[in-house]
Amino acid sequence: MSHKSDIEIAREAQKKPIQEIGARLDIPSAHLLPYGHDKAKVSQEFINSVRDHENGKLILVTAINPTPAGEGKTTTTVGLGDGLNRIGKKAAVCIREASLGPCFGMKGGAAGGGYAQVVPMEEMNLHFTGDFHAITSAHNLLSAMIDNHIYWGNELAIDERRVVWRRVMDMNDRALRDVVTSLGGVANGFPRQTGFDITVASEVMAILCLATDLEDLQRRLGDIIVAYTRAKEPITCRDIKADGAMTVLLKDAMQPNLVQTLENNPAFVHGGPFANIAHGCNSVIATTTALKLADYVVTEAGFGADLGAEKFMNIKCRKAGLAPSVVVVVATVRAMKMNGGVAKADLGAENVEAVQAGCPNLGRHIENLKQFGVPVVVAINHFVTDTEAEVQAVKDYVAGQGSEAILCRHWAMGSEGIEDLATRVAEIADAGETNFAPLYADELSLMEKVETIAKRIYRADAVVADARIRAQLKEWEDAGYGHLPVCMAKTQYSFSTDPGERGAPTGFSVPVREVRLSAGAGFVVVICGEIMTMPGLPRVPSAEAIMLNDLGQIEGLF
Repeated sequence: MSHKSDIEIAREAQKKPIQEIGARLDIPSAHLLPYGHDKAKVSQEFINSVRDHENGKLILVTAINPTPAGEGKTTTTVGLGDGLNRIGKKAAVCIREASLGPCFGMKGGAAGGGYAQVVPMEEMNLHFTGDFHAITSAHNLLSAMIDNHIYWGNELAIDERRVVWRRVMDMNDRALRDVVTSLGGVANGFPRQTGFDITVASEVMAILCLATDLEDLQRRLGDIIVAYTRAKEPITCRDIKADGAMTVLLKDAMQPNLVQTLENNPAFVHGGPFANIAHGCNSVIATTTALKLADYVVTEAGFGADLGAEKFMNIKCRKAGLAPSVVVVVATVRAMKMNGGVAKADLGAENVEAVQAGCPNLGRHIENLKQFGVPVVVAINHFVTDTEAEVQAVKDYVAGQGSEAILCRHWAMGSEGIEDLATRVAEIADAGETNFAPLYADELSLMEKVETIAKRIYRADAVVADARIRAQLKEWEDAGYGHLPVCMAKTQYSFSTDPGERGAPTGFSVPVREVRLSAGAGFVVVICGEIMTMPGLPRVPSAEAIMLNDLGQIEGLF
């Protein structure tokens, strides 16, 4: 059994030239725009040329609520892609790009783990092909142009107190959450309060991930509401005349990135919206292109199924006309124990009762996903400390929920360890027994949509929103935005808005703190509880241990 770190395994990868990986999906090398030898963007021209191909089967990988014990959702997504190729299927993987903030903060990397990883791991976790830099630049160009417009006479009569477009950077920096700009006198403009969000929380990121082509991208960018006049009339990005230049900055970022797994299977890595403040899914353009080129596409949605999968179904699938053939819920024995009340330090000891006590969290996710009319399979991501009795307890519980749980050892063994899951997933996908539908109709009021998710997914008794918030939603409905889906921003650690409430809590309400209209992305963000759009670094950030070693290799990404 290997105990090498992820980065050591990634470094030993026998990578193939990216042209060979493209060839496996019938992408001619002329349509691969290489960024080095091991990554390339797929040209828009080629993407347009395959639009009339038949779609492959879409497989969503989601998970239980994340715990500090780790679930391995990306690892399972990558492993399943490798497993499907191993059993002779033509499969591709679609995952999100990693944000620098979490990389240098808590997480240390987001490209899978063990023997189920996407490479080049270091570049993917750092600057990659520059997409996030482009998104940051486009977003901040708009910020600069708004302040500049006000400075040069404010022809649009923007109310400076009602500028809603903030600035972004791809770093966790709590000092910038709330700032005052333009201090220092007349030459610097009019002082006003604003702040920074992390780049992955930018509406530009959400737009890039939902746009179908450059034309659609520019239209959506133009629709962004950036401010209001004193009469509360909305001012858009199009009014500021920034949409054209922003599209130019995003031209290359719109093209999906092709890389490979450790087993040289194709992986699209594109886009990375936050899964609580945004919809937490890989880009529509990458997913739809992959579906034209492969028979099976394995993709993931951020955090637990109460956030990422809900938004995948209600926002991404609704908007892009997609339907998943099967959903895989990743769970670990360790996470079940944590949900059953075991402290992180004690997870190594066998505790079947704690596993059983934690299983209702998994059960609720299974029930929730079935409401969308899709078949559900559970992947038990194996850890070395798991005992047979503990694994059996999860299998028995899931069988009692009318689903099945399959043990997966891809972390230690690569595709060989996930053949059982790959075989079963392919069988279910091929059977085609889905009646997929989003959870709510477009016609419901915005508040009814919020209540539907709170009650049917989180199992809350009620939504608590004061008159100001209800009036704001009503105003947006009157302005023609009532048909939009809602994007719920809440803690990922619990079904409730209290991160400490593990398991399957009941008897709680969901407090709505704020609502934001993302008119370009096409959803209304509903902020519940204490959610940060600019995270901070922890007491001991991962960055302290990230460095170059004597051989010039990167250490500390894990």
